[in-house]
Formats: sequence, C-alpha cells, structure tokens
Amino acid sequence: MFINLNQNKNLKLFKIISEVAAGNNQSVYIVGGYVRDLLMKRKASTDIDFVTEQSGIELAQNVGKEIDPKMKVSVFKTYGTAMIRYKDLELEFVGARKESYTEDSRKPEVEGGTIEDDQKRRDFTINAMAISLNKDNFGELIDPFNGIDDLEKGILRTPLEPAQTYSDDPLRMMRAVRFASTLNFKIEDNSLEAIKQESERIKIVSMERIMVEFNKIMLSQKPSIGLKLMEQTGLMKLIIPELIDLKGVEEVEGQTHKDNFYHTLEVVDNISENTDNLWLRWSALLHDIGKAPTKKFVEGTGWTFHGHEFLGSKMVKTLFQRLKLPLGSDMKYVQKMVKLSSRPIALITDDASDSALRRLLFDAGEDMEDLFTLCKADITTKNSRKQEKFKKNFEYVAVKIKEVEEKDQVRNFQPPISGEEIMQMFNLKPGREIGILKEKVKEAILEGEIGNDSEEAKKFVIAEAEKLGLTLA
Repeated sequence: MFINLNQNKNLKLFKIISEVAAGNNQSVYIVGGYVRDLLMKRKASTDIDFVTEQSGIELAQNVGKEIDPKMKVSVFKTYGTAMIRYKDLELEFVGARKESYTEDSRKPEVEGGTIEDDQKRRDFTINAMAISLNKDNFGELIDPFNGIDDLEKGILRTPLEPAQTYSDDPLRMMRAVRFASTLNFKIEDNSLEAIKQESERIKIVSMERIMVEFNKIMLSQKPSIGLKLMEQTGLMKLIIPELIDLKGVEEVEGQTHKDNFYHTLEVVDNISENTDNLWLRWSALLHDIGKAPTKKFVEGTGWTFHGHEFLGSKMVKTLFQRLKLPLGSDMKYVQKMVKLSSRPIALITDDASDSALRRLLFDAGEDMEDLFTLCKADITTKNSRKQEKFKKNFEYVAVKIKEVEEKDQVRNFQPPISGEEIMQMFNLKPGREIGILKEKVKEAILEGEIGNDSEEAKKFVIAEAEKLGLTLA
C-alpha cells in the first residue's frame, strides 16, 4: 500500500531527506505518531521522527547542511539521535535498533538493527507503521503488524506479546491508557489483562514520566475513559490510592452514601466540557479527596463528611509532593479550589448574609468564576428537575455576589489603609500592632461594619488603636 504524499505540506522536506539519504547510501523512513495521525487525518503533528538503518546522527547532519549550511543540529550521542528545528517542525533522526531489557530498568541495551527490528520495539501496532522515503518505494506503507486495521477498528494492540511489551517498559501501560482516552480507542483484551498482570512494574518508572501521561489523560475530551481504565487495571491504586479510597458504598441502618469515586469521575467529565485549564480539572479530581478519611455514620443524621474540604485541601500538598507536580501557584490554586468547593452551596438561601458573600469573594478572589465552574460540575444528579433547580440556585448566588462586589469591591482585596500609613499616624516602628490593626480593618470591611474606603478605615483605626493604648502622633 502506498501513501500519496504529493498533497502533503511537507513533501518538499521529505524529498530533500530522500535525496540526501540516497546520496549517502542510507535508508530512511518516517515512523511513529506522525504516520498514525496522517492516516487518521488528524491535525498534522509538528514532531516528525525519521529512522535510518545506518547513522541517524550522520543523516541529520547531512540534511541540515542541505537545508541551510548554518543550520544547528542538536546531537545526543548517548541515544544515537539528532534533532533539527526547521520552520515550525521538530525533526528527529535515529538509527534503527534492537532493544533488550533488564528486570529493574526501563532503559534498554541497544544495538543496531533493521527497520523491522525497530518496528518490533514500538509500543502499539498503530505506532509501529512506517512510510518509506527511499527512492525505489517512496511513499510505501510498511506495516508488518497490520496497524492500519487496528487504526480503522479503534484498537490498541502491542506488536509483540503484551506482557513482555509492558514488562520491558512499564510506561507503555500509561501510554495505552492515555491513547485509549485521547483517541477513544479500546485496549485489546489480552493487552488489558497484561496491564493488570504487570501493573506493579509501574513502580520502576519515574513519577515525572508517569505524570506527563496522566496529565494528557486529564486533558482529554472525556478523562473518565482513562481514569476508569487506571482503576480497572490497578494502576490508580499504585499512583493515587487516595482516589481508590473513595470507591464503594457503605450501608448502615438502611442508609447509604453515593460512590464518591465514580461521582468524582463524573465531575471531572462535566468540568472538562467547560474548561481546558489542567489545574481546574485537577481541582475537580481532588475536590472530594478528604471524604474517605472524614466519613462517619451519625445516629439520626446518617453519613457525614464534616470538614472534608479543609482536610482535602491539606492533602493536596502531600499528593503534589509525592506525584512530583508543581508546588508553586498551581498547587496553591488547587488547594484553594478544593477548600472552597462547598462554600457557594451554603449561600443558596435568601438569608445568606452580605458578610458571608463578601468573605467568599475575598477568599476566592480572581478565581471566583473557576469556583463556580467547579460547583456547577459537581451537580451529578440524574434528576433533571433537581439539576435545573441547582443551576438556578447558582445563578441566584452569582447575581447576589455581583451586587455585593459592585458595592464593596472586595475581590482581589487591597487594604484601604497601608501598614506605612498606620506607622506614620501613631509614630510606630514595625511591630505586631500594625498587623493587628490591619487585620481588624479587613474584618470590619468583610463584616460590613465599615465601607472599603480610606477615610472610614482611618477613623476605624484611630478608635481601635485607642483600645491598644496608642495615640496619634
């Protein structure tokens, strides 16, 4: 089977590479994801991998000279690869190779090989197809494992025996789940069983590499596909056991609670329809993480999860540390979202005070809209009347919050009186009194005792300073 490359926008580049390889007595093939996406008619990848049965580094250097004698070629001798950035493309060249693995590492012993050897070491049949750029068969699809058939049927299958494929490089298990989630493909039954069997091997993979795949699952159109597969194969229990702890329903005295694991997956899918923000999606994933450790059955009340948001927000840091996720503003954002995830619901009453609304505005700040997106995603009832009622309630709270915000301007709160001004007023040096007075001003504004106004704040500070025994300078 031949692939018509005549309409391909990179045809000119492919012809140059073909000419250079022929002039150097080298073979050359396009391999991997670019071939898969081309056959699926997906958006063309900007990463293109080329394999030669000779030296990948030498081919890259000669191609670089042909395109532009001054072109920079990045060489990675340890891996026998070289990379060229050309226009908006990243071109990687590597020599075909055979691989053999040891029990305790996913780094293989490598030796030179043929294109067939190179295809055998690929993770899935859909990624093991190659297109020849050689003069005698330019455009021919080389597909020894019938990847094109699997592509048409939407199946993920390994080129060789699956248990061996996953044991050799356990990261492939995460890649299988990721492709199932992002392409909406089915993992072939033998392959799925092999992942269950080899799941413990994921422990030899660095958490950073695991999280690259996990975040791609989180950014897929319907993340629950991948998250369910991770639970089904045992990978989730090894990577984020706190989520598995949410699984299951208990019954006491005829009273049950919902399965918080499957509820969480619904919330993640719901939020994914409205945002591509990875960390807001993570907030949905972890919003109920504190429910397992706070679950309690109370006579006459039923199941309670008191303080699960507060505990959950504290658990976020431990999780992020273990998962090697960023510990800066991204983590703090997720902590904030988890902590505030139930607050808007408590305000869905006519008698919710302006003070409570101001405090929510103050605590959520510029992330107020994201918080509402999370709260709306948390509505997973299948009862359409209840769903409509909850959504109307949120709209009602949103209107009330907007009114308070316009009146009091507490979002992204800046104190109407600074610490320096307080020091000048009472001829003070930096000390605890300044912090006390600033905190009292903030509380008075949030409680509605004074407006968010510098004159009112000054009068208030003078009165409060007197109570601390301070006099104006």
